[in-house]
Order: sequence, then structure tokens, then C-alpha cells
Amino acid sequence: MFDNASADRMMRPPPWWQRLHGRLMPDYNAKATACWWAMVGLGGAAFAGSAVQVMALAWADLLQLAAGILLAMLMAMFPLKIPRTNQAFSLGDVFIVLLLLMFGAAAGCVAAALEGLVSSWRSSKRWTTRLGTAAIAAGTMRVCGELLHAATVRLGTGAADHAAALVMCAMAFGMVYAAGNVVLMSTVARLKRGDPVSLSNVFSVFGWVGAASAVASALAALLFITQRLVGMGVMLTVLPVVGLMLTTLHFFSRQQEADEAARQAATRALKNEAELEISRVRQREAEQAAQHLRELESSEMRFQSAFTHASIGMALVTQDGRMHQANPALCALLGYADQAIVGRSLNDHADITDRLRLDVTLARVSAGVGDVMPLQICCHRLDGSEVWVSISCSLFSNVPSEGSTVIMQIQDVTARHRAELELHHRAFHDKLTGLANRERFHEVLAGAIEQANEEAGPAFAVLFLDFDRFKLINDSKGHSVGDEFLIKVSKRLQRCLRKVDLLARLGGDEFAILAVGLQSEAEALDLAKRLLATLREPVRLGSLEISASASIGITFSSMGYSRPEDVLRDADIAMYRAKFEGKGRYALFDAHLHTEVASRVRLESDLRQTLNQHALEVAYQPLYRLKTGALMGFEALSRWTHDELGPISPATFIPIAEESGLITQLTAFVLQDACCHLRRWISDHPGCDDLSVHVNIAARDLADSQFVSRVQHALSSSGLAPQRLVIELTENILMAQLAAAMTTLKALRELGVGLSVDDFGTGYSSLSHLAVLPIDSLKIDMSFVRNLRPGTNEEAVIRAIVLLASSLGKHAIAEGIETQGQLDLLRDLGCDFGQGFFLSRPLLPAAVSGLLQARSAAAAVPTSLGASAAPAQPLRTALVH
Repeated sequence: MFDNASADRMMRPPPWWQRLHGRLMPDYNAKATACWWAMVGLGGAAFAGSAVQVMALAWADLLQLAAGILLAMLMAMFPLKIPRTNQAFSLGDVFIVLLLLMFGAAAGCVAAALEGLVSSWRSSKRWTTRLGTAAIAAGTMRVCGELLHAATVRLGTGAADHAAALVMCAMAFGMVYAAGNVVLMSTVARLKRGDPVSLSNVFSVFGWVGAASAVASALAALLFITQRLVGMGVMLTVLPVVGLMLTTLHFFSRQQEADEAARQAATRALKNEAELEISRVRQREAEQAAQHLRELESSEMRFQSAFTHASIGMALVTQDGRMHQANPALCALLGYADQAIVGRSLNDHADITDRLRLDVTLARVSAGVGDVMPLQICCHRLDGSEVWVSISCSLFSNVPSEGSTVIMQIQDVTARHRAELELHHRAFHDKLTGLANRERFHEVLAGAIEQANEEAGPAFAVLFLDFDRFKLINDSKGHSVGDEFLIKVSKRLQRCLRKVDLLARLGGDEFAILAVGLQSEAEALDLAKRLLATLREPVRLGSLEISASASIGITFSSMGYSRPEDVLRDADIAMYRAKFEGKGRYALFDAHLHTEVASRVRLESDLRQTLNQHALEVAYQPLYRLKTGALMGFEALSRWTHDELGPISPATFIPIAEESGLITQLTAFVLQDACCHLRRWISDHPGCDDLSVHVNIAARDLADSQFVSRVQHALSSSGLAPQRLVIELTENILMAQLAAAMTTLKALRELGVGLSVDDFGTGYSSLSHLAVLPIDSLKIDMSFVRNLRPGTNEEAVIRAIVLLASSLGKHAIAEGIETQGQLDLLRDLGCDFGQGFFLSRPLLPAAVSGLLQARSAAAAVPTSLGASAAPAQPLRTALVH
């Protein structure tokens, strides 16, 4: 029995929304209702938003839009029915698409909604159908219109210059728009009936509707292009044509309806026969179901066979990770007897670091969340040995009652894993020593920089180490001995380090050490001292004992680095400072070095600009014959007066030019200037035909294949005879590049240019080399002349050089003569030529002209250089610097 409350509830009228639903949508189930409201809501929102946008148009555009909408609604009153379907279309689509192209997606949305409302109003009395049709048309038109607009913008299509592309885009739009309408409308209808959505039925209707919509869209695109080219007047011509077309199509449609009625009559006649055929089909379906069952049984047998005999491990795993079936290959892989692994979890064998990854993978596969890439983990066999496996898994089709089952394929990839580790090791380690290489050092150093830059991060130091005489070991003992030396000293260095420190070979004999977690900078200095101490002990290589020393540059994280390249650069600079200070020691990179480096960078930039502007000067220091005092020529010396810093010493900017590669340009400038000035002096001052000019070159010039061509160009462009030019190169440069230098020297000799060896006595020339070198003179280094006194070692050395030069048929030239005593002693030793501040400082070209003019005037009264006369004094009236 029911109580009073239950009776009241039963007698209470249903809510208003249920009554409204019962009146308007009596045949709509829950799914159909939800779908209808969703489409009406989205379509209504699209229509409302579009209406707001349309109202912002100008009055003239609003009038055109209203006219187009009225035409579309008028056309909707006379639809054309598609044969053998319940679908119809109207030529109003032409005006809708035209409005879309003219005023945008919002205008098309409003027009489509109103045209759909009129069309459905004519064909149906149900408000659900009327509102649904209008909403679907509005929503679909808005989306497709925005796509069309994006496509035309992307393709850059316009009315005149890209007409074909616009028509194609419009046709594609028409088909997509028709497809959207057909799919949405058929979906609601089938949800009402509870039928599944059939794509074949959708396509059968869409074939006609899509074709009609594509044609209408193409026609609209053509009208849009014509309107853009001709103007709105063309519409007055098009309207009668459209009316005539509508009438023709309307009568054609009526004829098709009549034919359709005849066809339906024939169809009813065949209905009985079809029912008989259905019964036969059902019988065949029963037979096919039985056949399918037999095939499933056969498939199950094939799966079991493949599962059992697979060469890779396979298992069926439950959600909790336990295996309820495993094949023999998996048992053998993990060291179990046949099926002894069943009931166990694969996590029992996975390494502890990989168990969480395995659990996450199983959970994702069981939940069917996305694609899961193969998982590579480390497992342990039953005997404890290690094996690397690659696991691929997916949901199994036969789902047990207790939960989903995952099928796993487990493949042994131990060999591949070891190969990958070997490749990784080779990529980040030095092949010779096994230490970290430059790439690995950069990677670890970048991490140390990042940690150090964090608040209160650990401090670090980088030690850049370079062996002082490694090239000599390679050249004298061979590269195999050099390699063995590097291997042994790298082991020594490693023994001096802590476990947290990193030693790397950067290349050649350059090593770097990253010392991390330092409490103070003194720890890095102690490490440098230990390294130097252990390297002082001789290294035994077979029967050889080689003493090694190294220079170490040190920099600290306190300098505030952000890039590994900057750290290594500064440590390298500090290492070169250590070499400069005497080798076999360490040097710290500090603010002074930083300022020095910045200054060098600035000077390099300014020097490059000065060379490009040809703003350098060339001074000329006279060379005299010591016995007679006759002027024999000049040495061309580059001079640079900085705009802000004033005169820059050649000892400063020449090394910068050599390191930066500017030396070639600098040599070419001096060479050209020297040839041009000497040729001018010879022309302007009679009796100067025997003068010559000496130009110094660097090692890079000697190695340059174009150097001889530049010399020839300087001579030919200036008109100077080749015999008047002397090329000077230092003894060290000549001996270091003897093989390459010989070809260049012979070419210069064939050109007629004189050759001189500068700074002779400071290198390691041999008599056999001097005998065959095509040189004319030896310039005695000023270090011997500076300390020249009677009875000193310098006197003996100079005497030997003068005698050697005389024996080889070459001249001896002394440079750096600064006193009368040096001049007299050099003359007594038989030295041919000399230069120095005592005779004359370097002169600017104007002062050289004055000197030559005075020489020509005094040519009738020759003098000689003597102890009492000091004839060089007048030459010092025009001094430079």
C-alpha cells in the first residue's frame, strides 16, 4: 500500500520543462534530446555572435546584405528535391556563399540561419525541426566560413589575380558545408529512432547535396569575382538568369518526383520477394556465425602455437603485474624452468631503479591511455646475472573476468645496450688516454657553472695544463713515444685528484681539470703544486727517461662565468702567462689579466680598422757601410699612433697582428709603402740608385702561397727594381719552416729580391742549412751588440758570425748600435753594415727626403765613420719617437 506522501507525489503534475518536452519533443529520447539542445545552443550562439558583428557594417553594406538574404529566403520557398531521397536544396545557397565572400563568415552565418528557417518552415510544422535546421545551418556555416576565410588568406587569393584558386576553395567549402549539415541532421534523426549512424546512408545523400552545394559555391565565387571586376550592376543581369534557371529546375524536379512515385510502386511490388530473400539471408547468417566460431577456435590454436614457440619472451600479465601465462623463451631468458615463472611479477626481476617505470607503463597500457613506447630496463636473472630487455606491451583481446590483461613481448637487448654504452663512451672520452674529452668537459663544466650561479652554490676551479716541451718529444722521439708519454702522465695527474674532480684531455698535450666543491681558492693552488711536483719526476718510457714540466693556468668560479668557453679561455690565458714567466709553474687569472685581455681585444679591433683605413705609418731606419760611412739603404718599420692611446709599441701590436691573422695585411701594407717610397726617393735624388729597402716578414707570410705574388705586385706597381728590395725573416721562423720556406725563398731569388736572416745567433741554424739557403746577409741580433765589449763572449760570438758570413760569401749586418765603442769594435771585427740609434733613429718619409738631399749636397765631400769624427751625429737631427 502507498502512503499519503507517495499518493501526493503521484498526483502532483510534472514540472513545466517535462510538460514542454512532452509537447514539443514526444519522440525524442535522452541522447537525441541532448544532441538537439547542444546543436541548437551552439548554432544559436553562432547566430547571435554573427548578428552582432553584422550590425557593425556600414549602411550600404547592410542594404546589400539584406537584399541578398531576402533573395536567399525567396529561393528557399522553391526548393529542388533530390531524386530518390528526402533531401532538397535551393539556389539560395548561391546568394549565401556570395554574401559570405563579400562580407565574411558572420554575414554567411546570419543568411544561412534565416534561409534554413524559411526552408524548414515550409517543409515541417515541428518547432524542433525548424529551430534545429536553422541552428545547424548557422553553426556549420560559421565554422566552414571561417575555414574558407583562413584558406583564402593563407593562399593569398583575390578576386582578380587568383580566380581559379578562389573557385576551388569555394567548391571545397561547399562540399564541407554540405557534409556538416547532412551528418548533423542525420545524427539527430537516427538517435531518435535508436539506429546506429550509417556512413553509407550519409554518403548516398551527401553525393547529391555535396555536388549541388559545390556547384552553388562555385557559381557564387564566379559572381563574386565578376562583381569585383565589373561592379554591382552585374547583379541586375544575373537575377533574370537565376530566375529562369530556377523555373527550369523546378519543372525538372516535379518530373523527377513523378518518376519517383512510379519507382516506389515498383518497389512495393518487389517487397514480398525481398522478404523471402531476407529469410534466406538469415539462414546464411546462421551458417556464417557457425563458420566464424570455428575460425575463432582455429585462431586461438594458432595464437597458442605462436605464443609457445616464439623466439622472444612473451607473457600475459594481469593489472597487478603478475604473469598468469609465459612462454618457454621468457622462462629461459630469466633462468626459470618451464612455467615456473607463472604467478610471479616481472617487477621481482626488474632493477630497483626501473620498477616505478615498469609500473607506470603497465598502468597506462591497462587504462588504454595513448601509445606506449617500448621500455628498456635492466633485469636480473634467477642466478643474479644482469640482462637488459626491451618490453613492448598492449591490451590483450581476450579480457579475463578479473580485469584487463596485458600481453608483453620481452626481448634480450643486452648486446645492443653494451654497444650503445661503448658508443657513448667513445663520443665523450679521449681515445688515447680514456679521459673525458673536450665535449664531455664542456658538458660537466656547464653544469658546474649553473650550480655555482645559484645562491650559495658550490665553488669550482678550472686548471688548464700544457706541457712545455711536448713538441720536442714528438719531433725527436716520434709520435708513438709522445702518445705513451701522454698516457703515463695522464695517470699521474689522475692520482693527484679527488674522486669528484674531472680530468679531461682537450687535445694534443692540453689537459683541463675541473675541481668542484672547493672551500677556498687555496685548495686549487695546493692541487696545482701537487701536479707540478708529480710531473717533475722523470717519466720512464722503455729505456728512455723523459723529464716533463707543465705550465698551469687557473681560474675560479668567483669570476662570475656564464659559459664554459669563457672559463677555458681565461684559464688558457693564465697558462700562457705561466709560460711567459718561465714555464714549469702556475699562474692565476685575475682582474689584471682580464683587463689585459680586454685591452688586447680592443687593440686588435682598432688595428684592424687602422689597416683597413691605411692609417699606419712606416718609418725608415738607415743602414750604413761601417768602413766608409756610406748610406746603403733603410729598414722599413711599422709605426702606429693610436687616436686615444698615442704611440703603440711594435712589440705590442706586432704579436697581436700575428695572433689575429692581421700580420699578412700588415706586411702587405709595409711592403707596398716601402717600395713606393724608395722608388720615389731614387727618382727625386740623384745618386740614390744603389739604395735598398729591407722589409721584415712573419711566419704566416712565409707559409702564404700568395706571398711571392704580393711581392711581385708591390714591385711592378711601384716600378722598383727587384734588386732594391731585401726580405728579412728571423732565424727561428726560417728553421721552423725550412721545408716550406725553401720553395718561397727560391721563388723570391728567381724574382731578383734579396734575402736576409734577421736576429741571427738566437736560433738553431746548422752550417749545412746556411750553405744551401739562397740568402745574402746575416743580421746579428742586437742582444749581442748591446753587451759588446772587448774580450767578452759577445765579441767572440760576433767574430764567429762575421767569419761565418764571410766564408759563405754573405754580408754581416749588426743592428742595435748605440755607442761609439760598439761601432769601432764592429768595424774592427770586419762587420760590413750596421744600424742603430747611434747612427740614426727611424725616420719618417719626409725626414728621409731631407737626409737624402743633404747626402746629395755633400756627395763632393765624402766622410768616414771614425772614433773621433762621429759622422752619424748630423743624422740625428730628424728623429722619430
